[in-house]
Amino acid sequence: MTSAITTAHPANPTTARPLRDLRGFWRVLLAVIAPLPMLAKGVYYLLVPVEGGASFEDTFAAFAAHRDLIDVLVWLDAVFVVGLIPATYAVAWVARRGAPRLTTAGAVISLVGFFAGIALLGGAITPSGLAVQHNLDPAAVAALDRAAEGHPLVSLASLLFIVGVVLGLGLLGAGLWRSGYVPAWAGIAVMAGGITHPFIPHHVGQGIGLLVAAVGYAGAGVALLRMGNDGFDLPPARPAP
Repeated sequence: MTSAITTAHPANPTTARPLRDLRGFWRVLLAVIAPLPMLAKGVYYLLVPVEGGASFEDTFAAFAAHRDLIDVLVWLDAVFVVGLIPATYAVAWVARRGAPRLTTAGAVISLVGFFAGIALLGGAITPSGLAVQHNLDPAAVAALDRAAEGHPLVSLASLLFIVGVVLGLGLLGAGLWRSGYVPAWAGIAVMAGGITHPFIPHHVGQGIGLLVAAVGYAGAGVALLRMGNDGFDLPPARPAP
């Protein structure tokens, strides 16, 4: 009796289907996202009818007098919250090769602070805005808001977020400036927008500071568009056998 044994041969790697190169998609996507969050937050600060450090009661009264602004502010803040981390990553990606140490330090500090802030500080929908829009008891919502603000995790997230804005963006802007991949003004704008933001006393001034930062982020976006795929990243490739 004769038996036939069929042996399966692996596909020839030279005939495998080529990988699609999507570097251009990621490069353009990061370039488009880069200026949007700082731009949105800057406009938010220009429009908001109350100072950022105001009490719940003052914020509630200001929103009650400007109900038509609440949804606009929520959407602007949503762009900021969703886009801040990929936009900051885009800036770091441009600067990393020309100034690796400064960029790494700035990116780590800023991104840790931004992750903590976005995850733990409540996002774009605020208790005061909800209380106005849904006719909630302002005293009860104020008590809830104070309880949340007093939680240790919220206090830690607030500190990390401020450190990320001031120190992280300061170092990242310096790295962008020194990298040589963008004009000096782009790095200086990121530095100036981050370092000055918490210390400007009025919300209009804070908004202008963030618009300055948006200009720096936009400079990184332009650099991404100009650098080409090979300067952006290595081409797609399968791992060696």
